[in-house]
Amino acid sequence: MEFFATHFAFLSSPEGWAAMVTLIAMEIVLGIDNLIFISILTNKLPAEHRARARRLGISAALIMRLILLATIAYIVGMTAPVFTAFGHAFSWRDLILIAGGLFLVWKATKEIHHTVDPVDHEDSTVGQAINISLGGAIFQILLLDLVFSVDSIITAVGMTDHLAIMYIAVIVAITVMMVAATPLANFIEKNPTIVMLALGFLLMIGMTLIADGFGFHVPKGYIYAAMGFSALVEGLNMLARRRR
Repeated sequence: MEFFATHFAFLSSPEGWAAMVTLIAMEIVLGIDNLIFISILTNKLPAEHRARARRLGISAALIMRLILLATIAYIVGMTAPVFTAFGHAFSWRDLILIAGGLFLVWKATKEIHHTVDPVDHEDSTVGQAINISLGGAIFQILLLDLVFSVDSIITAVGMTDHLAIMYIAVIVAITVMMVAATPLANFIEKNPTIVMLALGFLLMIGMTLIADGFGFHVPKGYIYAAMGFSALVEGLNMLARRRR
């Protein structure tokens, strides 16, 4: 009883519930980026490996976030400057965001090129998909899981001091990702134009991570507003095509 009284005291106050609901919503929104990447990457695999790769990728995201929460003092220290260059003090968080952003930009650009000019890759597409089935695909998912996990946990630390709220928010957000992964991946696969839109999202997210790493913070609201508007326009295009 003493454990619950100490760690779950926030449940007795409206402010605690408000903080938990807000953080859950924020973690779910932050998970969209991760989920889009996982959906696009796993759709390139043979059909029999896709569900397993998605489960492994999302489970790894949960494990990474829980491990990072367990080392919360170290994670907070990752925002401390490590060195200064170009007039900006870089921390380990900045370096991780820049590396992840560069990877996302490279990956999105590569996939856009494959989509726009598939003739150059006809012979290698099938072999490439099989080769990355449980090796390269899982490695790439784990790499981006790490980047998004660090950003997610640091955001959580900035929003609340209650460790229990952080754990609850992370677990709920990952559960939502697990439920939404297959429907989202199927929707992307059945609507080819959505693939290009999703790749555009990844490109924008990658550039945002790089900018954030260099100290140019772009408010998340602007990013998600742009994504929402683009999705609305694409939805209208899909409706128009079906009506025709």
